[in-house]
Amino acid sequence: MKDRLTELEIKTSLNEDLLEELNRTVYRQQQQIDLLQEQMRLLYQQIKDNAEPDENTSLRDEIPPHY
Repeated sequence: MKDRLTELEIKTSLNEDLLEELNRTVYRQQQQIDLLQEQMRLLYQQIKDNAEPDENTSLRDEIPPHY
């Protein structure tokens, strides 16, 4: 009975270590996801800003110089 209890304590300890490592991994992944989402938001905003016509430019500015 004592051996069985010791074995269960060892397994419990190993499972606790594994759970803690998994928690750290999930936390790091969430930080990476948050960073990527922020980068995507900034890129989307840049694309949106560049897609809108600039009020200070005219069509003449958009004509290539060889025309």
